[in-house]
Amino acid sequence: MIRIRHTDENPHEASEINVTPFIDVMLVLLVIFMVTAPLTTVNVPVDLPSSTEKPTPRPDDPVFLTVKADHGLALGEEDISTDGLPGALERATKSNKDERIFLRADRTVDYGTLMGVMDKLRTAGYLKVALVNLQGQEEGSEAGTTPVPAGGAPSAAPAASAPASGAVP
Repeated sequence: MIRIRHTDENPHEASEINVTPFIDVMLVLLVIFMVTAPLTTVNVPVDLPSSTEKPTPRPDDPVFLTVKADHGLALGEEDISTDGLPGALERATKSNKDERIFLRADRTVDYGTLMGVMDKLRTAGYLKVALVNLQGQEEGSEAGTTPVPAGGAPSAAPAASAPASGAVP
């Protein structure tokens, strides 16, 4: 008897990649990240303490940017608009983007407004910002009700340099 062989009878090698293990590994990693991501955020309310460190020495000609109670801005003694901030900073710093800007804000200014001003500074290219407070004054007292002792001049605490990307420190 003559047997005719067909080419279909030969076992074929699988030339396709089996992606099932790859998908399994990716799903496991997804579950791990979904479980650990909420644990990395901090949702603890905290009343941050004031600094008791010795203030940094003041430069010869500091540039003070003030956020007033009405959310208006003043550069030195001159009132400026939010849109005019980059040009006014260019004139005040003589285009030196590495100069530290001393940022003062009224006690009643909310955190969002202060961060908005810091974003404007970052957008203008000024990444060195120092936050100014009154040295030697009780933290819970109102401004003007407690006399500032001798040597209680405004001091500056350097803030961390903000990265050039969108999120601040």
